[in-house]
Amino acid sequence: MPPLFTKLARSLPATVPFVGPEALERRMGMRFKARLGANESVFGPSPKVIEAMSRAAAESWAYGDPEQYELKRAIAEHHGIGMENIAIGEGIDGLLGHLVHLATDPGDTVVTSLGAYPTFNYHVAGHGARLDFVPYRAADDHEDPEALIARARETQPKLLYFANPDNPTGTWHEAATIERLIDQTPEETILILDEAYCDLAPATALPPITLMRPNLLRFRTFSKAYGMAGVRVAYVVGEAESIAQFDKVRNHFGVSRMAQAGALAALADQAYLKDVTARIVSARDELSAIARKAGMTPLASATNFVAIDCGGDGDYARALLQAVLKQGVFIRMPGVAPLDRMIRVSVGRPEDLTLFETALFTAIEEVGEPQPA
Repeated sequence: MPPLFTKLARSLPATVPFVGPEALERRMGMRFKARLGANESVFGPSPKVIEAMSRAAAESWAYGDPEQYELKRAIAEHHGIGMENIAIGEGIDGLLGHLVHLATDPGDTVVTSLGAYPTFNYHVAGHGARLDFVPYRAADDHEDPEALIARARETQPKLLYFANPDNPTGTWHEAATIERLIDQTPEETILILDEAYCDLAPATALPPITLMRPNLLRFRTFSKAYGMAGVRVAYVVGEAESIAQFDKVRNHFGVSRMAQAGALAALADQAYLKDVTARIVSARDELSAIARKAGMTPLASATNFVAIDCGGDGDYARALLQAVLKQGVFIRMPGVAPLDRMIRVSVGRPEDLTLFETALFTAIEEVGEPQPA
């Protein structure tokens, strides 16, 4: 009998980029007391978002607007750009999948940083393109824009991925650096600028949203600072001709009526966003203080998490991670050396951070101090 699926599909691992906390709970036979591993906002969305989504839920017998007109118009007004410069999708993950579909054929080269956001790599592998990796800068654990540009000029990739601020390190580059990256990206390469954490970054880190190029696409989301990770709604900004390509492959009813209503309400409540951002910054400072108290080194962060250098190697960080999980606190870590010497902890409420601090010190007692190299 001939195979039912393509050779590419049969070659892929049956896996997902992240193992969710629910899966870990089932595997471990326990419930987590604190959920600090997925960079969600435990502070939640604006009450106005909940109200708007509750109203929309009563109308969920009807499909959401496939053109997402009202939400697109609100985003355009918020940024001072045209509606034609915006495409909306089911989270940045969904939009990245569409872009890989649109821009790559099997065998094409795609350049990213070694250890950067793995869901992007998942989409690239799923379409048969070839990933080419550039290491992070060893001196400061930042993505290396100069090395990425050099590799892009060498390999002429279809896509070049760069996150600012970055996941999993939380580090960021200033806008002048990003603008040089934009200007120096080869014309035949689409620069993916993943700005999922832009609402938490210093203003000096973000080039004007009106800065556009035919080969520049900027991705933003309601999942992080707006507290809507479970809703799945994000958008991409770019020149009109590039944005129009998304209409050719997107799931037109993929962003639900409730998601559109919630995102509209979130965008309208900037006072709530400002308040949550301040709480995230405060919690970030507290997480860093806990890390230093444990003799570890927190990286400066412009996100809603802190990457913590545990002082050992990847094996030590993995042992520490498992010990923290056993204490009922869900956290994660980067999966690729040398970043895997770190753990990554999302911000939380004071009670969440207390649970993490207790779990961390208990874990250190269990696995011991890191051994010098």
